[in-house]
Amino acid sequence: MKAIRGVLTAMATPFDERGDVDVDAARRLAAHLLEHGSHGLVVAATTGECPTLRHSRELTKAAAAAGADASLVVAPYYNKPNRAGLRAHFESVAEAVPELPMVMYNIPSRVVINMPPDLLAELASIDNVVAVKQANDEELGPIEGLSILAGNDNTFLRVLEFGGSGGITVASHVVGEQMREMWDAAQGGDLERAREIDAELTPVYEGLSVTTNPIPLKAALEMLGLAAGRLRLPLVPADAEQRAAVKAALEGIGLPVAR
Repeated sequence: MKAIRGVLTAMATPFDERGDVDVDAARRLAAHLLEHGSHGLVVAATTGECPTLRHSRELTKAAAAAGADASLVVAPYYNKPNRAGLRAHFESVAEAVPELPMVMYNIPSRVVINMPPDLLAELASIDNVVAVKQANDEELGPIEGLSILAGNDNTFLRVLEFGGSGGITVASHVVGEQMREMWDAAQGGDLERAREIDAELTPVYEGLSVTTNPIPLKAALEMLGLAAGRLRLPLVPADAEQRAAVKAALEGIGLPVAR
């Protein structure tokens, strides 16, 4: 089993003029990310606009068939299941492809419910559950039986500081090389350098958070000529004020903004 570690970019999904997935553009973006710091890619996640794509079991099976190294499975949203329901959900998806390692995704700001650390530790007993992408910053920390991945760009450093496994990040679309350097510095024991890089990148994290993800990211990719800025409803393009904030963040670290 491949280690799920490092700078793992939650890749945006390029769409064409009809709103269909632009496969060629996706390949180009994937190649760019892997050439600019990413250890691996996470496709069809929140940043990839997964709610407009397919459901957990179906998508997990498709991912395994396509050769994915692991699945990323979010807690069910809207239904607000109790603890027993959450366990049944993850067991069901795990059983669909028992040979595929699973990363759970805790993001209460999007799905309404939170999976506390004690529940995550309990879910670690499911055979192929190996890690959690933790996007509840207040409960970020080691959990017995699980690898911990930062769920937000601004907590990537915190995870490295306590010896976690890295992060599933968004800013690595545009500052992947710097985030890879941060990872390398931390792995080499140079946390001071990792902290310096994180401080330099904070304006980028903020610029890519001016409104709902991936709206600012799609604007940034368009400005950098990496991918079209199209989104699927209910997401809409960044407005002028938001684009200005994104542009300022990119220019602030010396990126060549074309438009």
